[in-house]
Amino acid sequence: MVIKSFRGKIADGAIDTVVLHTNTGATGYRIVKMEMMHDEPGQQHAEHTIKIYSVPQTTVDNAVDFSDNTLLAAGYLADNPDQAYPATKIVVFDNMIFNQDIHITHEDTTGTRAVNYYIELEQVSLDLSENTVATLKDIRNIKS
Repeated sequence: MVIKSFRGKIADGAIDTVVLHTNTGATGYRIVKMEMMHDEPGQQHAEHTIKIYSVPQTTVDNAVDFSDNTLLAAGYLADNPDQAYPATKIVVFDNMIFNQDIHITHEDTTGTRAVNYYIELEQVSLDLSENTVATLKDIRNIKS
């Protein structure tokens, strides 16, 4: 089992793209871990929402809709240094296999802070039928 990791710091209201596509589409990925960390832990109040999509996004918000079949993962991190329990984190990700780029969005509901993310993807080999299904699923989900 090959694990690839990706990490970065994403600004409030930003969209990052992790390039995963290949010419053949024979390599697939599945999210196995997702972590988030405030850019200055314990310094200021922040409420971060990170979402990972299988198709490009044009807008960023903090609404999480698990009925959206393009949503691969969502994470929420509340950091409040003034409370007895200063941090709350919720991370949910799908077990779906994808073979195209993924797109990460971030919104800080209470301010304009950036957040760090860390994602681990399991790399899987796809046969021709799995490759076709994964690619067509992404194409079908792109809104024109």
